[in-house]
Amino acid sequence: MSSTALSPDGQEAVIISGRKLARQIRNEARDDVEEWVSAGNRRPHLSVVLVGDNPASHSYVLNKTRAAAEVGISSETILKPSSICEEELLDLIEKLNSDHRVDGLLVQLPLPDHIDERRVCNAVCPGKDVDGFHVVNVGRMCLDQSTMLPATPWGVWEIIKRTGIQTLGKNVLVAGRSKNVGMPIAMLLHTDGRHERPGGDATVTISHRYTPKEQLRQHTQIADIIVAAAGIPNLITADMIKEGAAVIDVGINRILDPLTGKNRLVGDVDFEGVRQKASYITPVPGGVGPMTVAMLMKNTIKAAKSIILTPPQRVRMAASS
Repeated sequence: MSSTALSPDGQEAVIISGRKLARQIRNEARDDVEEWVSAGNRRPHLSVVLVGDNPASHSYVLNKTRAAAEVGISSETILKPSSICEEELLDLIEKLNSDHRVDGLLVQLPLPDHIDERRVCNAVCPGKDVDGFHVVNVGRMCLDQSTMLPATPWGVWEIIKRTGIQTLGKNVLVAGRSKNVGMPIAMLLHTDGRHERPGGDATVTISHRYTPKEQLRQHTQIADIIVAAAGIPNLITADMIKEGAAVIDVGINRILDPLTGKNRLVGDVDFEGVRQKASYITPVPGGVGPMTVAMLMKNTIKAAKSIILTPPQRVRMAASS
């Protein structure tokens, strides 16, 4: 699942291929779907609502529907103009919630400014919420219960587990506190490994935009694992990490390449510098990104099998409170 790069002092930094790991997970998902369908069940179906014409969002959705086709999940993309009003979007979600043919439902974020994202996320039925953003699913995750895990944090968790990176008793620094990425990653890594939804039993520190650089450095220098998810290019540099740390780069930043004059994708980590000291590192692109899509497929299968059932009445109460 990885390739090695030899640093000048002879240390090998293992470059974790998210693409290879994601392929392995998609193969597992394909086998799961075929077994489910051959047992006489309906093929899982994913509905994606895409609002507006953000090129990145369109690209992400295309990746998701291609992956769905590859693993045997049927899917549809419902396009809506950015001028759609919030109530119309909520009506569409309600219609998809009550459609028994729809197993997984996601509304691609970000949404236009005039729409309340939290209200939209809470409108999706928790049992169909393959993004894991509904307040009920977030709450279950925070209580270490089985639930729909957000795909990117789950992807990071799978990278760590499948690569054999040890978490029990280790120091972890998560740079970034977003509710969709940083916070859930911290939850998965620090919680109890013996609970219903096992955690990593690590000691986790979360940094954010107001963490002074010098203080951040103090935390990164003792971290066995660094997860960079702040959306700041070159936030983590080689002088900030200790020898042999594992570095997972979740950042997706588009910067102008001075040599080519074109935009290119970089993470939050100075890849070339950090790989000289790290024991493991994920590249951008080709690291966490493909894993996100693969875990979304796993959630869609979970939804189809109704593994997580939540009484509708309780869900409505939680969403409206």
